[in-house]
Amino acid sequence: MTMVKENVVLGLGELGITSDLDTTLVCLGLGSCVAVSAYDPITKVAGMAHIVLPSKGTREDDGQAKYADTGIPRLFKEMEKQGATKSRLIVKLVGGAQMSSAPGLDSMFMIGNKNVEAVQEILTNMGIAVRATETGGRRGRTARMSVATGKIVVTSVGGEGKEL
Repeated sequence: MTMVKENVVLGLGELGITSDLDTTLVCLGLGSCVAVSAYDPITKVAGMAHIVLPSKGTREDDGQAKYADTGIPRLFKEMEKQGATKSRLIVKLVGGAQMSSAPGLDSMFMIGNKNVEAVQEILTNMGIAVRATETGGRRGRTARMSVATGKIVVTSVGGEGKEL
């Protein structure tokens, strides 16, 4: 069994890429945000992006992974620099919950759903299949990805962890 020596916690809009087998990549408290995780099982290069919004639009690009339309391509590009091959990547999604609601205004609060749709569309356009998802609903989640195995454990608020 691999002993994790370091948790790398990714804040809003951050991405992390590593091949250090003693590391776990973590996105804590995902509400409407989406954790996009990717893993190359041959090179053991792992990457995770903490996506906050679907599109950069006219906003200035922050150079990280805040927006799905710029963050996802950046994640894969950085992973390839470390030896990953796009065609081997195992991609999983966590998050995208609807955390707020108001009678008659629910469509205004559908950021989680919009984030998931944008992420899936971008991945489809890049020719990348999503292997598993734990998205939607109304509960926050935490995603933990082991670099040694590529396995992701998802913990919902008030729930037990389960492997994705």
